[in-house]
Amino acid sequence: MDPDAVAKAFVEHYYSTFDANRSGLANLYQEGSMLTFEGQKIMGSPNIVAKLTSLPFQQCQHQITTVDCQPSGPAGGMLVFVSGNLQLAGEQHALKFSQMFHLMPTPQGSFYVLNDIFRLNYA
Repeated sequence: MDPDAVAKAFVEHYYSTFDANRSGLANLYQEGSMLTFEGQKIMGSPNIVAKLTSLPFQQCQHQITTVDCQPSGPAGGMLVFVSGNLQLAGEQHALKFSQMFHLMPTPQGSFYVLNDIFRLNYA
């Protein structure tokens, strides 16, 4: 298993799902998952999806600039760090963002998001 290939596939899936149907992200999180969104900590898949679907914009488009990954621990986890631009519908300028995922393997051979930290990057 190539960690870079897994990270790239995860990032493509995550952001295409986010941009098209945020509620579809629910199966990527579990009860023990935590999202820190602009400093606000949210625990558990239902609460995370509630936060993501209640964001004050309906349409957006992520443009990924960089994806970095590292193996994490003996359990087969992976850290994935993403930076890019977030274009909101009706806005002239894109917002810059950074996001870090801690992915953990599932018994079925896929990954879920244990930790997710999102920040807008203001100049």
